Amino acid sequence: MTDNFVWYELCTNDLDGAKAFYGKLFGWTSRQFEGEGAPEYHIQEMAGKGVAGIMPLPEGMPKPFWLGYVGVDDADDAIEKAKAAGATVHRVMDIPSVGKIGLLTDPQGVGYAVIQGYSENNSEAFDQAKPGHGNWAELHSPDPAAGFNYYAGLYGWTKGQTMPMGPKGDYQLIQADGVDIGGTMRVQPNGMHPSWLYYFGVPDIDKAVALINANGGQILQEPAEVPGGAWIVQLTDPQGAMVAVVGPRK
Repeated sequence: MTDNFVWYELCTNDLDGAKAFYGKLFGWTSRQFEGEGAPEYHIQEMAGKGVAGIMPLPEGMPKPFWLGYVGVDDADDAIEKAKAAGATVHRVMDIPSVGKIGLLTDPQGVGYAVIQGYSENNSEAFDQAKPGHGNWAELHSPDPAAGFNYYAGLYGWTKGQTMPMGPKGDYQLIQADGVDIGGTMRVQPNGMHPSWLYYFGVPDIDKAVALINANGGQILQEPAEVPGGAWIVQLTDPQGAMVAVVGPRK
C-alpha cells in the first residue's frame, strides 16, 4: 500500500474564530486534545471521526495555513530519504500517544509533514465518500514535474490522467493504489504561492458557498465543474488560510 495524506492541521491566529467557521461550514465539532505534554490543540470531528486539528499559529509564521500529513511506516527513514531527495527538514518531534512527526519543505519550496504511528489503517481524515472529510490534495509547484517525481519516489504515488489546461500547463492527476487522490499543476503568475491546497467534501456546493459568505470567508472563484461531475470552490477562511471544498451541485 502506498502512502497518503492521513491528517490535516490548521495553524491559525484565532482558534475560536476558526473553530466556529469550520463548524458551520462542515458541521465539525471540536474537542481539546489531552495528550501528554501537548500544546493547545483542538481535534475537529465529523460524526465522531477525527478529521483535522486546529492549533495556534507558530511564532514567526506570517499568516494562517493548512498543513497536510503523509502517513509513513518509519518517520526516521522517511525523513532521511526526503532529505537525500533535496527536502529541507525543519523539525522532528515525538508526541506521546500520537507518533513521530517531521516538518518538511520539498525541493520546490512546498511545506508538508510526515507522521509515523497514524497511517491509513487508523486514520479517518481522508474519505472521498464522506462530507467534512479530506477529499483531494493539489500541489501548486514552480516545477510540477519535479514535484511529482519527488513525492512519487518517496511515497509510491503514480500518474493518473494528464489534463491539458492551455497556457496554464498540464494538470497531472496523482494516484495512490490506483485511486485519484489529488493533482499537481504549475504555480500561476500572481496566483497562490507554492503550496499544497487541501479540499474537503461538502454535500452541496451552493449551500457551502452561502455558508462561506455568511460566516466571514472569502470566495476566490465562482464554483467550477471538474471531471466526474463535482464542483469546486477555493476560498480563504476569515483568518486568511486558503482551503477548498468539493461536492455536487444540486
